[in-house]
Amino acid sequence: MTILCLASYEKGHEFLREAKRQGCGVLLVTSLSLQGKAEWPAESIDEIFYMPDEDHAWNRADTVKAVSYLARSRAIDRIVALDDFDVEMAAALREHLRLPGMGETTVRHFRDKLAMRMKARESGIEVPDFVPVLNYDVLRRFMENTPAPWVLKPRSMAGAIGIKKIERAEELWPAIELLGDMQSFYLLERFVPGDIFHVDCIVSEKQVVFAIASGYGRPPMEVSHGGGIFTTRILERESDDALRLVAENQRVMEGLGMVRGVSHTEFIKARSDGRIYFLETSARVGGAHIVDLVEAATGLNLWREWAKVEVAGAEGGYRPPVANEDYAALVISLARQQQPDTSAYQDAEIVWRLEHDHHAGLLLKSPSAARIRELLSTYERRFTEDFYAYEPPRDKPSH
Repeated sequence: MTILCLASYEKGHEFLREAKRQGCGVLLVTSLSLQGKAEWPAESIDEIFYMPDEDHAWNRADTVKAVSYLARSRAIDRIVALDDFDVEMAAALREHLRLPGMGETTVRHFRDKLAMRMKARESGIEVPDFVPVLNYDVLRRFMENTPAPWVLKPRSMAGAIGIKKIERAEELWPAIELLGDMQSFYLLERFVPGDIFHVDCIVSEKQVVFAIASGYGRPPMEVSHGGGIFTTRILERESDDALRLVAENQRVMEGLGMVRGVSHTEFIKARSDGRIYFLETSARVGGAHIVDLVEAATGLNLWREWAKVEVAGAEGGYRPPVANEDYAALVISLARQQQPDTSAYQDAEIVWRLEHDHHAGLLLKSPSAARIRELLSTYERRFTEDFYAYEPPRDKPSH
């Protein structure tokens, strides 16, 4: 089998390595701006091709032509998007080359925040009230009938990029005026105060074969826009929240039509009534080192398992390994120091330290969920004192 991987940003090294270990031919198409900068695992890649890009964006028509040209002399069996921004391109290429996997209609449910909300609501899944930024009269009625605040969200960005909280109607019109011709690429949603959770799962031939629930400390949007320490931890597996979240994730995967691969899905548990609302999902590994969080707790590396799922393919022969049942947590902060020193943190539960300029981060692992909660509370306070720095949120992705 030959797998063509798309990566406009550098990520997915373990997918590439595992695909090669599985005996696959591995082709990588990546951004020209990364040439000479990205440290790809060259021993696991048969050929690398570069697409001209502006801010890592590739011209769709040119990419279809380029990959079709490659297909003249290389038999491509699978196309995999390693980054969120490549998901739609991979679907377009599958459609054009008639290859297995999700096509453009289904992929929109995992990339377009409006499409995923509409499909979820059709499937009976609870979502916060929302409206597309299209017709102004519809927007006015939405704001009249839906209590403020609201959230203005780009339909196809990742994470908290480009999201703006709107406190009253007078704030919306200048905000959407600034969007110009890009207004239709946004939606307006009711802001639901509550706790944010994520479920990371593996899907093989439309069956969820592994899923684990985690909870953020503070909502990622709040950290991105207002500052603070980013934390997330694996939930107690038999807790009411974990069981409800895993069940909701199953409904989301079925309702939205995930075929194969991995997914990172976010939910909010409303403070007002305890109801769980679907926020967004994806057809890729979660960012912010969540793959490391899951591996520490379970022993499963989602990148590697994803490669195995693709190799197993339509025969559905994939079975995940037996997962460990430890607990883990991440604590990450922007740092005042260029190379923050975390050597003062010496607890035995620390299994990994983030090494990145102006970032401090630790990964914790323990058989005890209570010990993880205790350390996380202490480290969040210490990180604030030792490292914390704030940077305004970005409007578009960067390296």
